[in-house]
Amino acid sequence: MKCGVRFCGGCNPRFDRGKALREIESDVKGLDFSHAVEGETYDCLLVINGCPAHCASYGHFDVKGRIYMVWDYSQIEEVKKQLMEDSKLEMEDL
Repeated sequence: MKCGVRFCGGCNPRFDRGKALREIESDVKGLDFSHAVEGETYDCLLVINGCPAHCASYGHFDVKGRIYMVWDYSQIEEVKKQLMEDSKLEMEDL
């Protein structure tokens, strides 16, 4: 399963966005995380914002599935859980 990753510009980060991605990547197996690029199609998209302003745009990416949003450390566990559940369902559909 291909998961695009989109970061905000980092003008007012309240947490380490790169660390958040590394934590998610280390715990969620079976997903191919890569920086989102226009013109690519993704099974899901992970948008990591540095603060509650949610300024990272993502509407220009082609995403077949869900879009996951993170802007605080407290959300990481829930996003990991959702990603694991969704990737498991995707694998069962194959």
